[in-house]
Amino acid sequence: MEERYIRNLGALTEAECALLREKTVLVAGCGGLGGYLIEMLLRLGLGEIRAADGDCFEASNLNRQLLSAPGLLGKSKAEAAAERAALVNPEVRFVAVPEFVTEENADRLIRGCDAVLDALDNIPSRTMLAKKCAEAGIPLIHGAICGWSAQAAIALPGDGLIEQIYRSGAALKSKASLSFTPPFCAALQTALCVRLLAGREVETGKLYVADLLNMDLETIALLPDRGRPAGERG
Repeated sequence: MEERYIRNLGALTEAECALLREKTVLVAGCGGLGGYLIEMLLRLGLGEIRAADGDCFEASNLNRQLLSAPGLLGKSKAEAAAERAALVNPEVRFVAVPEFVTEENADRLIRGCDAVLDALDNIPSRTMLAKKCAEAGIPLIHGAICGWSAQAAIALPGDGLIEQIYRSGAALKSKASLSFTPPFCAALQTALCVRLLAGREVETGKLYVADLLNMDLETIALLPDRGRPAGERG
């Protein structure tokens, strides 16, 4: 066991840590959520992280986006993510894709992934990605933020959870975002992702909604639990 991962033991088994090093994920978006997702996944030591974002940093990103800095304004978010990855954990294979996730490139980006993490900022792109993941048989770890609020869920292939989330009116519509909401949401998503990739039993068909202003965490059952490990595909 490498020393850099030794503090994972006790919370994760050595076998689970080894399993994570064999996994490949796509982080769709390198902004507020995506930057923290990338940071957490790098430190866990996944085998390969792909990160896709066609955007560049602007001043309005500085209040919350981990990868941003005044000297990086105008720089590609994906390229900044690659530089951060090389600094934090060069052992992880990191593939930076300076493209927005679209209908045209989604199949290529998710091919061979064990999970996809949703760090997108609009509903059409999110539902498109969910559809592509379902077609490919790949779990999607959803996340969204709004001001003091965050939500996360595991969408299994074909379960229609993302469509149910937005049909139910649970969408977070405001663009407000505080410095602490993205890392909180990313932590929820990363915890769900690690449980999934490690093959642990997880509850499915549920949306986890956090209200950080009132310190409430609610679990909303949107679909029947499938009653099987989320790490199983199909």
